[in-house]
Amino acid sequence: MKLVYFAWVRERVGKMDEEIDLPSDVTTVADLVTWLRSRGEEYEYAFENGSIVRAAVDHVHVRPESAILGAREIAFFPPMTGG
Repeated sequence: MKLVYFAWVRERVGKMDEEIDLPSDVTTVADLVTWLRSRGEEYEYAFENGSIVRAAVDHVHVRPESAILGAREIAFFPPMTGG
């Protein structure tokens, strides 16, 4: 599965994207965020306030409780504002 990071999430994690193999017990976006936070301080910092980081599964915005089984790509990004 490919993970993609945008804006300050990317800056905090220290990479634009990565390919990962998930543990079998990681089945939702929220599980993924919890697992990522356990991978090191850069991930802990990026997801320290997980409630504001948004996710998209295969280019569709999703909620934390959304399933990720079969996803090809999950993107994480901070809240966006526009004008």
